[in-house]
Amino acid sequence: MKECLFCKMVNGEIKPDVVYENEAVLAFNDIDPQAPVHVLVIPKKHIATLNDLEPEHDVLMGEMYLTAKKVAEKMGVTESGYRTVINCNADAGQAVYHIHLHVLGGRQMAWPPG
Repeated sequence: MKECLFCKMVNGEIKPDVVYENEAVLAFNDIDPQAPVHVLVIPKKHIATLNDLEPEHDVLMGEMYLTAKKVAEKMGVTESGYRTVINCNADAGQAVYHIHLHVLGGRQMAWPPG
């Protein structure tokens, strides 16, 4: 997707503050952090929303969550706790239409969120 901000990061047009990367995913610090640790995990394949997932994306989604675990370990929040969130569409707060998993930690999280 030519106009997608996250696709531009994947293809190198924009340089994010990378925390982790492999052949399937890219994880980087959020530019507007909502917690001391706020990392976004994105698939390198463009998928706009959760509603666009297909059965063949099951391994990719698993890779995103395994990456969240790695990010939490790297950022030192596995023991204190962290939250993972995927927003879907405008009412949920999705601002970039390329699926992304928020990894938030480093402070007490409130419930319910939002």
